[in-house]
Amino acid sequence: MRWLVGWSSTAAGPMEFGSAGATGAGGETVHPVGSQLLWGDPDPLWAVGDWRPDEVRVVKADDQTRIAVLGVCGASDEQLRVGLFAARGGALRHLTAWPGSYTAVVQVGRRVTVVGDLAGARPVFYSPWAGGTAYATAALPLADLIEAHLDVGHLAALLAAPDVPEALHDSTPYQGVRRIPPGHALILRAGAREIAGYEAVASLAVAGPITDPDSAVDGVRDALVDAVRTRLAAPRHVPGTDRDPGPVPGMGPAERRAARGMPVPGIGADLSGGPASGTLALLAAGLPGLPGTVLGHGTGAGERLLAVTFNDITATTTTSHEAELERAGAIAANPRLHHVVVAAGEEALPYAELDGPLTDEPSASLVTAARHRARLASGSADHFTGYGARQVLDAHPARLADLLMDRRRRHMVRPMAALTKAEGGSLTVPARVYGAARKLARTPYRAGVDVLADRLLHRRFEEPTGAVGASLAALAWARPGPAARWLTGEALAEVSVRLQEGVTRPGPGPGQRPGEFRARAALARHAADLRILEQAAEVRFQRLHAPFLDNQVVRACRGLPEALRVQPGARAAILRTVLEGAGVSDLPPGWGAPSHATATAASRTGLRLSADHLIELFDTPLLAQTGLIEARVVRKALRAAADGEPLPLDGLADLVALELWLRRLLARRGTCWTGTPARARAVPTGSVVPERALGAGPR
Repeated sequence: MRWLVGWSSTAAGPMEFGSAGATGAGGETVHPVGSQLLWGDPDPLWAVGDWRPDEVRVVKADDQTRIAVLGVCGASDEQLRVGLFAARGGALRHLTAWPGSYTAVVQVGRRVTVVGDLAGARPVFYSPWAGGTAYATAALPLADLIEAHLDVGHLAALLAAPDVPEALHDSTPYQGVRRIPPGHALILRAGAREIAGYEAVASLAVAGPITDPDSAVDGVRDALVDAVRTRLAAPRHVPGTDRDPGPVPGMGPAERRAARGMPVPGIGADLSGGPASGTLALLAAGLPGLPGTVLGHGTGAGERLLAVTFNDITATTTTSHEAELERAGAIAANPRLHHVVVAAGEEALPYAELDGPLTDEPSASLVTAARHRARLASGSADHFTGYGARQVLDAHPARLADLLMDRRRRHMVRPMAALTKAEGGSLTVPARVYGAARKLARTPYRAGVDVLADRLLHRRFEEPTGAVGASLAALAWARPGPAARWLTGEALAEVSVRLQEGVTRPGPGPGQRPGEFRARAALARHAADLRILEQAAEVRFQRLHAPFLDNQVVRACRGLPEALRVQPGARAAILRTVLEGAGVSDLPPGWGAPSHATATAASRTGLRLSADHLIELFDTPLLAQTGLIEARVVRKALRAAADGEPLPLDGLADLVALELWLRRLLARRGTCWTGTPARARAVPTGSVVPERALGAGPR
């Protein structure tokens, strides 16, 4: 795990700063383990972990005016200097306008500004400590620093209402550690905190300007091309060295497996998984330059991009899966691509392998980490993925309410016709969808959250059924999470109270229209899950790139008109236009027709095969000790799901993943910080979660 950490103290605070660390009120001197000091006192900043040399840049105007950028950033040093001067005057948006995925930290005198991203894939956390404020891009190091207890209320909200910002607010699994929202920056002035937004948000009552669809799609194309080009232009290194290697002759799959699990040097991409990953693969292969370093396969083609297709042999009987493999093979005929098919059986099913590293936070991706690791292990050192495309390009069903608010009813005809077709031609579908959208458009945000609080309090989890049930259920300001039905009444009551307190908290409310608000919340949840997946499925020396979550790509996608988004097949049409604008037009028949059938079938199969182990996992679960669940209830649900009953599999994955995360956290030894022997002895279990905290239950 890579992260940056720093702190800012008050002028008269009980801390002394220096390159060796910081001295707290107790006289202990601490500094991060495995850290690289970027600048020293009075407000030091460290980069921690296996950052590549080109991923860490510091540009200075003087000793007290400087900017650090960590990650892949397409700005030149001169552009960073211009952004530094703009930030000195208070203009923060300039720091987020460069292509790539990065975190920027600016110091001007005693003012330190840490800028988060729009999606939430690169979050910023903070915590009061020793008379000042410590901040980091990971929550666990701050929890170690302040020796935080587990925040059981946050975990309950994570299960009961994961997509509702008012339930989670700014909390983390660790008491005292807070996060800044996406699209915001943390500003510290001699230790004093301020959180400021840098992105304009459309008014709840007034629609934003209607963008020309062609211009909007052109903006998406330009942003994606810049995002891909930035990754291709970045210096690439042999894993484990600090030099640019050039070609590596003779490194084939067997050699790679023998090389301690290292990925292939060069650029690669997923070719399976939908049109988004295929778009990135074709863009990377089509841009000028040398996209990859894949030699020694007997083709004589030289430099090519490594395209990986995941072949789940447990689902080869599904028609959609076979069609996807055929499309991937047709695309891989591109001479600039080298195609690798990863065949995976039962060992790569969800729940089959539950051992793994401790991640910063819990996520359902923990139960599928081994499955993704099997795919990524055959990828390159820099690997493109299409994560986030659905969230930034597609229309959340709640956007139908936005169209009604704008009196653009005619744009609802095609999506309602598609839903009617999915329901088998039922003539009641248009009326049901229109009625739900109209109700949402007329419901205030606070009333919508109160409805969810009441549903949780009275355990009402019924949802519309049928082919359009998911869309109808999504036409609401807030809805219960898939795991909520298995929580205890006490846990649900606490989440209900959090929701009611959240809507009365001072602030402007959601500040957005229902569809826009729900779409941003879904993007933030997906970005957080991807961040944890990257940690859980990490391949040594590999970097995953998700250009669809870059600031500039997110901004460009937000410029797409709602009337374009809601049309059936909009995402595939947009990506096809993007490729045509980049000179790629020869796509196989059926391209852009993703299917969730394979993933759903794999989840159900994995659950069935691993049912005994999962039931054993919940014999004496830590979740029961916290008061969040009753073990027998979850065991009964696991047996029923393994027998094929139509239960929400996502909810069971959330429960299993949280139980795994708690066990890994409690079994942990050590800390992210070095210090005096007294401090080392203070955390013999290494866990930020004392056992007494697990038995506390919901407050």
